[in-house]
Amino acid sequence: MSEFWLISAPGDKTNLQAWERMNTVTSKSNLSSNSKFHIPDLKVGTLDALVGLSDELGKLDSFAESVIKKIAQYIGEVIEDSKDKVQENLLANGVDLISYLTRFEWDMAKYPIKQPLKNISEALAKQVTQIETDLKTRSAVYNNIKGNLQSLEKKTMGNLLTRTLADIVHKEDFVLDSEYLITLLVVVPKSSYIQWQKTYESLSDMVVPRSTKMIAEDAEGGLFTVTLFRKVMDDFKAKARENRFMVREFYYDEKELKCEKEELMKLASDKKQQYGPLLRWLKVNFSEAFVAWIHVKALRVFVESVLRYGLPVNFQAMLLQPNRKSVKRLRDVLNVVFKHLDEVAAASIMDPGMDIPGLQLSNQEYYPYVYFKIDLSLLDCS
Repeated sequence: MSEFWLISAPGDKTNLQAWERMNTVTSKSNLSSNSKFHIPDLKVGTLDALVGLSDELGKLDSFAESVIKKIAQYIGEVIEDSKDKVQENLLANGVDLISYLTRFEWDMAKYPIKQPLKNISEALAKQVTQIETDLKTRSAVYNNIKGNLQSLEKKTMGNLLTRTLADIVHKEDFVLDSEYLITLLVVVPKSSYIQWQKTYESLSDMVVPRSTKMIAEDAEGGLFTVTLFRKVMDDFKAKARENRFMVREFYYDEKELKCEKEELMKLASDKKQQYGPLLRWLKVNFSEAFVAWIHVKALRVFVESVLRYGLPVNFQAMLLQPNRKSVKRLRDVLNVVFKHLDEVAAASIMDPGMDIPGLQLSNQEYYPYVYFKIDLSLLDCS
C-alpha cells in the first residue's frame, strides 16, 4: 500500500503556473505521481461556521480512519488462513483503493452539495458511526461462535492425559450398568507397556483378569481399559499412580458424549453459515467507510482552502503519491514552489528553529499550502 498527499493552492493564474512548475519538476525527477483531485462547488456558509467545522472534521477524519482500519484488520481475522488475500478484499466502489483515490469523484447522490457543509459532515459522521456499531455487534456474535468452537477443538488436541476422549471411546469398551464393576481408563507410557500387561491384575485385589485393552495411542503412550470392582477403585488408582500409570477421571455417559459431539458440529456449522454473509458485509462496509473517509478528506481540503485562501472560492486540489525514496526532496520542491503563499511558514520549514506564533498549538503539520496525508499503509494487514 502507499502514502498520498492531498494538497491545495489557490487557482489563480499565478498559482496555476506554480502547479505546472511543480508537475514538471516532480515528474522529471520522478519525485511523485500527481493527479488532479476534483472537489465540487460546495456551499461555504459563514467563516465562523467553517472554523468550527474545521475542528469537527479533524476529529471525524481520525474516527473514520480508525473504523476502516478496524474493518480491514477484522477481515484478516475472519479469513484466517488466507491472510495474504486481505488486500484483494479491500475495495472502494468495486475498484482498488489507489484507483478510487486517483479518480475520485464526489458522490452527489449520497452527499448532495446544495446542503450546508455541516449537514454533509453530520451525514458522514452518522454513516461511519453506524458502521462501527454494526461491526461491534456482528463481530461479537461471530467471535463468540469462533471462541466456543476453538475451545471445544482444543480439547481434541494435546496428549491422552489432557485431551477429550469423546471422539476416542466407544460404548463396547466399558462395562456399564453394573452395581459392582467399573471400567477405568489408564494412560500408560510407551516404555511401560510390558510392565502394565504384567502387573495391572495385581495392582489391587478384585481386578478382572484379561480385562485390559489398548483403545488409543499417541506419541507418548497408550490408553488402556481395565475393569475392576468399584470398592477397590481408590486403592487401584493409588497403586497405579505409584507405577506411573495415570488413571483418567472419565466415566462413560452416552448422553453427555453425544451432546459434546453435537455441540462441536453445531458450532462448526454456525461458523460456516456466518462466514459468507459476514465477509460480504465487511467488504461492502469497508467500501462504504473508505468512500466516506475520502469525502471527509475532500471536505477538509475545501474548508481549509477557503479559510486559508479566502473568498471567492478558487483553489486547485492535487493528489500526490510520493516516491518513497524522494519524500524529503519532494517536500523541499513543494515548499520552494509555494513559499509565496506563506513566506513565514516556508521560512520556518527551511529553518526548524524558527517559531511561528500559534502554530505550536496544533498537532497538524503546517505548510504554505493546504496539506492532508492519506496513509493507506495502515490498511496493510497481511
